[in-house]
Amino acid sequence: MNTLATLQRQLASCSLCPRLVAYRGRIAHEKVKRYRDWEYWGKPVPSFGDPQARLLVIGLAPAAHGGNRTGRIFTGDRSGDWLYGALHDAGFANQPTSIHKDDGLQLNDCYITAAVHCAPPENKPLPEEFTACRPYLLRELILLQRVQVVLALGQIAFAAYVAARRDLGLAVPSPQPRFGHASVHRLEPVTLIGSYHPSQQNTFTGRLTREMFHSVFQQARAALDARGVVL
Repeated sequence: MNTLATLQRQLASCSLCPRLVAYRGRIAHEKVKRYRDWEYWGKPVPSFGDPQARLLVIGLAPAAHGGNRTGRIFTGDRSGDWLYGALHDAGFANQPTSIHKDDGLQLNDCYITAAVHCAPPENKPLPEEFTACRPYLLRELILLQRVQVVLALGQIAFAAYVAARRDLGLAVPSPQPRFGHASVHRLEPVTLIGSYHPSQQNTFTGRLTREMFHSVFQQARAALDARGVVL
């Protein structure tokens, strides 16, 4: 696995977690009424973005009728609407929407991955499923050699990144960095920023507003500007 493209091809054919394989396949077969004309992806959802990215965004897992349907991470659901709108506003995307894999979306200086790449029942992966998927994240962290800022969407993604650092032998301070919205931690060689996940549970209740969400991507942009360009 010498390139990100090769890694993503391997990821898309992964069948390590029987529960997730069964669930993603059942959802792809049954569909929902509003998407009955779609041919669902129904496989692990690859990461997406610029291989030379300095910003790495980490989410939790694909949505059953979002990424599991469209085949692109954070695409086809409300969370994705929030994410790509914020990325566009901060200059990391050429358009504010992500509808399907062939909609012309391009990311600039940004790469998006997840702690788990298959849609889980009730949006809750099991501990062993996080463990099974972690090698993909570890390999991405090795291959994405220009990353300077990591933006974790939610406490689980935040913890997944910290765990991955440990697995790679990178320093993790004690006490461990604590997750919080707009929290900033210098974990060399990157700056780690936390954000509430743009889930409906957070956005419908007002726990996360668009202004709050867009502001963390502006934080990421400012952090990159402060660090300068890696040649």
